[in-house]
Amino acid sequence: MPVFPEEPDIHESIPGPGVPFPRESDAQALRTPAASSAFPVLNPTHSLGVATSVAATPGPRPGPPRPAPPRAARPGPPPPPVRATEPGPAARRPAPAARRPAPAVRHVGATAGDALERADEMVDELLESGRKPGDILVLTVGEPHPWHTHELSFGEERYWAQLSEGADVFYADAAPARPVRREVVVLVVNDASADRAAQAFRTALGHADDLVVVCGGARPAGVTGAAEGRPAPV
Repeated sequence: MPVFPEEPDIHESIPGPGVPFPRESDAQALRTPAASSAFPVLNPTHSLGVATSVAATPGPRPGPPRPAPPRAARPGPPPPPVRATEPGPAARRPAPAARRPAPAVRHVGATAGDALERADEMVDELLESGRKPGDILVLTVGEPHPWHTHELSFGEERYWAQLSEGADVFYADAAPARPVRREVVVLVVNDASADRAAQAFRTALGHADDLVVVCGGARPAGVTGAAEGRPAPV
């Protein structure tokens, strides 16, 4: 009877045909699982039912901490409003109105009897020098001028309308009932009263814008005049 040799025992750790023999380090890894591995990973020898574990690969090292962005400066409380200083009594007082320059004054020597004639000559001289009829006002201290009487004959309404129209020389009393004003005033002093002449002169200064011509009477103090019987230059 033939004797067959005994078949050698196949160790369970020896891989089957076609599987490479594990290295000693692999065998050691099979015996000692990594402590840092949380989950076992099957080795390529899983066909033999052997489980292996792979150590977890650490991630990238964290970089230095980023600096915190700078905080925007908090706006402080707004500055208190500046209170305007109240002007004093002198500042609150309105500025005085500019005074109108006093008109120039000329005097024509004449007696009370011929003051009207000298006044008419003076009016003609003013018109010839370039003054307009509407710029001239003739005031009489005594008896009214003949043209004054003539214009009043048409009624007071028509008489005062002539002043508003300003188209001709206006004749009136030295103390007119209504305010009258023109550039040139010719004052006819045909009354011998010095008091009335002085009052009429002050009135004429208030009615003239540019020039006052006094015909007759005493020469006002500080006023230049013309030779007797000749009109003053304008």
